[in-house]
Amino acid sequence: MTTARHIVTLLKSHIAGDEDRFLSTALQLAAHEARQGHGKLAQEVKDLVDTAKTREPSMRRPGGAIALVQPKGELAGLLSARYPDVRLADMVLAQPLRQRLDRILAEQRQQASLHSHGLQPRRKILLVGPPGAGKTMTASALAGELHLPLFTILLDGLITKFMGETASKLRLVFDAMTATRGVYLFDEFDAIGAKRGDRQDVGEIRRVLNSFLQFVEQDESQAIIVAATNHPELLDRALLRRFDDVIEYTLPDVSLIVAILRKRLDRFATPELSWVDVATAAHGLSPADITRVADDAAKSVILDNSGTVTAESIFDALAERRSAAQAMDPSNRS
Repeated sequence: MTTARHIVTLLKSHIAGDEDRFLSTALQLAAHEARQGHGKLAQEVKDLVDTAKTREPSMRRPGGAIALVQPKGELAGLLSARYPDVRLADMVLAQPLRQRLDRILAEQRQQASLHSHGLQPRRKILLVGPPGAGKTMTASALAGELHLPLFTILLDGLITKFMGETASKLRLVFDAMTATRGVYLFDEFDAIGAKRGDRQDVGEIRRVLNSFLQFVEQDESQAIIVAATNHPELLDRALLRRFDDVIEYTLPDVSLIVAILRKRLDRFATPELSWVDVATAAHGLSPADITRVADDAAKSVILDNSGTVTAESIFDALAERRSAAQAMDPSNRS
């Protein structure tokens, strides 16, 4: 590899936040210089690499992420930005789902190797499933695992009633992807990706969808695009081939419910609790609802200073959660 190629690779790894590849390339550069008879320069580079390996990664903020620049100007009304602390280990996931997310992370972390073989890592992901199943949390976990900022697209700022304005704002979002690598979350994606030709469809929404299809097709940034929807049946079929992965989330089975409850309540004693009985009673609830049930039970334990989670505290929390869910169900309203 020539010195010029070393510099290009150094820049690419710096932009991608790939500290390991950056340092590896620097060592290759040192070896190259040594072969050219530049022993002093080679040793200086090697010493710098050795020093860097003993310190906090220099390309990242404490915690591993590149310093975050908040969106400004018109983008401030289109994107919210933050660094999530969530990791995949914080989520209780079915094994097939975890494997698919691990594959996305592996391809992102080794994208330089994929690029060298003319391949692209997965980075355009569609998540579908019921509310509270973990779609939004997954976007946060992907950002957290890769030490990238999470940019959430603000639909109320993006979608307007004026002809052509929404598409123009959408272009700004895709321009931001090119300028700043991160995870870009389009939550409630059916607001943008609804089927064309529906009788209640309006021209502006069709134009927005057509613009999104065009922008996502042409996008060659390093950003990770995550679209999430509770209503995949509403999406236009043309969207599916624009995404590298379509991942389906479902409500947890009994074993997964037990895992969620155990994870949330592992700090408390549960000597007489039948996990299977509780999980069976919680069947049909989303992971988010089950987490709230566990948290409510934990609060009861803390407030009464008992230190022990009882079946009664969990079943009471379950009853409250189901009551709240029923109150929010439109089919129960007259």
